[in-house]
Amino acid sequence: MDTVRQIRFIWKPAVFLACLIPAFHAIGDVYGVTGNLGANPVENLQDRFGNWGLRFLIIALAVSPLRLGSGWNWPARFRRMLGLFAFFYVLMHFLTWLFLDQGLYLSAIAEDIVKRPFITIGFAAFLVLLALALTSTAGMRRRLGRRWQKLHNWVYVAAILGVWHYWWQVKLDASDPAIYAAALTALLIYRIWYRYKNPRKKSLPT
Repeated sequence: MDTVRQIRFIWKPAVFLACLIPAFHAIGDVYGVTGNLGANPVENLQDRFGNWGLRFLIIALAVSPLRLGSGWNWPARFRRMLGLFAFFYVLMHFLTWLFLDQGLYLSAIAEDIVKRPFITIGFAAFLVLLALALTSTAGMRRRLGRRWQKLHNWVYVAAILGVWHYWWQVKLDASDPAIYAAALTALLIYRIWYRYKNPRKKSLPT
């Protein structure tokens, strides 16, 4: 079996299932099968989904530097899947806040988005990722043409806003958001360096 077929029929399904493990774990904890959600289950779920959303976002952004640095082309075949899983977990984070934390009480939701800066920033990041997820198909890429890459470069904006949202959310220990910030800074530095070394190329693929 050649490499393309291996990736399509073996590695992609395996990575897909591996990416679902955090969701399965969360469901197991909800029902007390794999653990528990502690004294504040809603906050636990929110934090868990938000963290995994950021992790997958950073991993997806690392695909292009890995491909360019190693000379391997196969990591690019997983980029879209990883990006969509980042959106999936951010969506779960948002829905947990929307339904379980806020009880879909629209006036309170609107007030939080307007008056609490860390929620404003988080909601902006969610909207950017929503736009990227909706335009991630091959058909949308063909329709948008060159505009597609410009739009999807906004993934870095979403990542910055996501880390910022997390940093402002924590009250005492900022060590976890600092790790995400460091990883994202390294990826941004690499992007700037790549453009400096390759001035004829307009951008590093996202």
